[in-house]
Amino acid sequence: MSLTPPTKHKEPVYGPLVLVANDGCETSDYPANVTESIAFIRRGTCPFGTKSENAGKAGAIAAVIYNNMQGSLSGTLGQPSEYHVATFGISDADAEPFVKKLQAGETVDSSAYIDAIVEKIGTTNVIAQTKGGDPENCVMLGGHSDSVAEGPGINDDGSGSLTLLEIATHLTKYTVNNCVRFAWWAGEEEGLLGSDYYVSQLSKEENMRVRLFMDYDMLASPNYAYQVYNATNAVNPVGSEELRDLYTEFYEAHGQNYTYIPFDGRSDYDGFIRNGIPGGGIATGAEGVKTKKEAEMFGGTAGEWFDHCYHQLCDTVDNLNLKAWELNAKVKWLLFLNVALDINKRLVARRPFRSNICRVFQRIPRTDCHH
Repeated sequence: MSLTPPTKHKEPVYGPLVLVANDGCETSDYPANVTESIAFIRRGTCPFGTKSENAGKAGAIAAVIYNNMQGSLSGTLGQPSEYHVATFGISDADAEPFVKKLQAGETVDSSAYIDAIVEKIGTTNVIAQTKGGDPENCVMLGGHSDSVAEGPGINDDGSGSLTLLEIATHLTKYTVNNCVRFAWWAGEEEGLLGSDYYVSQLSKEENMRVRLFMDYDMLASPNYAYQVYNATNAVNPVGSEELRDLYTEFYEAHGQNYTYIPFDGRSDYDGFIRNGIPGGGIATGAEGVKTKKEAEMFGGTAGEWFDHCYHQLCDTVDNLNLKAWELNAKVKWLLFLNVALDINKRLVARRPFRSNICRVFQRIPRTDCHH
């Protein structure tokens, strides 16, 4: 896992493998015998960093997180914690025989080793807001500008961040009655650091000025599916579900299939919804495996990852499905206009928009947006 600390003294550690209850998101999930042992934790529900931190608090000498779906597992622990322990990720297939042995009461002797350095460095978010428009009411769009160390990140998330830049460029041909704010986040791959920090620094008044946040991460996966975050109002800030439905209505209106994917905090929308700002977005798939039904819906190959180069060296310009990218760029642009023009009718208002919201955009021959 990225941002994992080394094993103690940067030497191998030894101990029995101990199966953690549930998803390891609560300290009560860790049995007493996890002390001086290696915690074996299922992926899901909470961030990897929380699982590692809970394992450390319980006295584990290392942690192994296994996938709860088909495929290998990688990720980041996010913001370093003094309680983090050396943490590793493995696939569901590799984990299965060990899970069965542990559930049967067998002892599994284990060892772990990693030499790592975790240190703090500075990163920079890039924020661009229209010069014109009501600064009390802003529609916000964002994508992350960084990649993992293992690869160039052209799909993840060059596809999202470049599309944002294209939309910003086209927006210079319009004037706005209400502000539009773009964000290119730093440190997403290290635990959503840039976006989390940005939202944490908003005052209550600044928070209320952001009407909603639209996240765009991985729009051109080669074995794509058109995926919409299943952001419901029941568990997210009210307005998230209405935004979700606008995406699905676009796909339906253009004769395209789509699927819902979990709105589980894996991308930069997380900090917004945790702080009361409605959010949503679209994607085309990462390390998940395309099902037979999805292959019938979107084409491509069942049984393979949506992006076989996810977090790898091969995530280059040759790793893009241009058809999916073009359609999703149009989704972003047209839905962006739709939301801005119709937000009071379709989304629950956090504060009233200006009365002439139905004329948010008026085509003009001059530039009125700065970057």
